[in-house]
Parts: sequence; C-alpha cells; structure tokens
Amino acid sequence: MISKDNSATGQLLNLLESRYAIRIVLALKDGHPQTFRLLQDGVTGITPNTLNTRLKDLRTGGLVGHDGRGYVLTELGADLAKHIGDLPLFAAKWAAVLAQDAPYIV
Repeated sequence: MISKDNSATGQLLNLLESRYAIRIVLALKDGHPQTFRLLQDGVTGITPNTLNTRLKDLRTGGLVGHDGRGYVLTELGADLAKHIGDLPLFAAKWAAVLAQDAPYIV
C-alpha cells in the first residue's frame, strides 16, 4: 500500500517537476479560462513550444482542460493549486531561515 502511495507521489512529482509546469498551474489558479497567448504572457520566459508541451502533459495528467474559451484547471487541478498555494508562505519562511544561516533541523 505504501508503494502505491509512493508511486502516485512519484508520478505527480515527475509531471510537476517539468520546467514551468507548476507555474502554468498557478497561472490558471484564478479559474478564468486563458488562451494560449495569455498563458504565454503570464508565464514569463516560456517558449511557445515548451508551453504547448507542458499543456499537453498537464492535460494528459488530468490537471488542465480546455473549455472552448481557453485553458482551465480541472477539478483535480484546482485542488492541486490550493495545495501549491501554501508554497509561497513556506518559501518565505525557508528563505528567512537560510538568511539567518540557521542549521537545518533534521
């Protein structure tokens, strides 16, 4: 049972660790459909080819869909975005600890 959980986690992390994948999810977090062009403008530095590839990957992974007006998060993708939304708060805490040269707590 643990191996299934680890396998699912590994599969999700493989999808999200692809360059710009998390940024695309966060760009769609507000729930408003976005065209390819709007997404490209919203995800700084992404090339059209990379955006196209990531959108295909995220759609295959069931996190992003297209509703005729633009790309949107699926229900599953929106749930993921809520969890990722905690990341900036953690990142600020982490950076503050690093700035103080505090040792890592293991």
